[in-house]
Amino acid sequence: MRKTYKRITTGLLAASMVLALPAAGLTVKADAVTDAAPEDVYVSFGADLKDDEKSTVMKLMGIDEEDLEDYTVGEITNADEHKYLGDYLDASVIGSRALSSVVVVVGEEGDGIDVETKNISYCTPGMYTNALITAGIKDADVIVAGPFEITGTAALVGAMKAYSELTGETISAASMDTAVNELVVTSEIAGDGDISSDDIEQLMAFVKAKVVEEGLDNDEAISDAIDQGAAELGVSVTDSEKEAIISLMKKISKLDLDVDSMKEQATELFNKLEDMGIDKEQ
Repeated sequence: MRKTYKRITTGLLAASMVLALPAAGLTVKADAVTDAAPEDVYVSFGADLKDDEKSTVMKLMGIDEEDLEDYTVGEITNADEHKYLGDYLDASVIGSRALSSVVVVVGEEGDGIDVETKNISYCTPGMYTNALITAGIKDADVIVAGPFEITGTAALVGAMKAYSELTGETISAASMDTAVNELVVTSEIAGDGDISSDDIEQLMAFVKAKVVEEGLDNDEAISDAIDQGAAELGVSVTDSEKEAIISLMKKISKLDLDVDSMKEQATELFNKLEDMGIDKEQ
């Protein structure tokens, strides 16, 4: 992470994809650390964490109990999970316990979005980054953690709520719904095993950039963009996957997003596309 929290200078490992990390102390690169004012930090815990599970999550986040006195602290409830995820995931998948937890640190303009995951099996940092951009979030460091390996989908809700409370910026219901929709679609496609997480992250970024910049809002145009991106990446999507992406992108076309801001917020992701010689304007 580029930033740390008050008294959290040894709590994080700068990594892009981390699964099932141990709760032992972690380190960060010295040149990636700056201090964040307590008022810029929001910690949101899964409401159903047991005491020992909460302790594990806090260790993964590099937070001591006394740190919480300085930060804004909230929770993600199971009711929240069902409210925001219910249209996209079966109730049995959502479950009956809210365990996903998140730390959000609001940075300075131009910092972009940086996400780390701890014990998250369903969603990668790139997937969260894509979804957070769709929600209109800017310049924030985010850690998503579970007490043991969990899907982590619901943590997106906590991240959006945390950002809104820290910045005072309202995230519209449409933006929140579309961001959740994107995270579920992306992770489900990757979960099918035919497309890697990296490839689906890049495909979604590619198509979303074309939709936003070129104002694509119909099935045929979006389908062509998907085909172009898939061909450039050397992957294929099924008809049902394409339908899901088209439906999502039509929602995205209605949001007030800016392609230059998207690139600024996800520099690493868009740099991957450029490094591969993929030009969204082709």
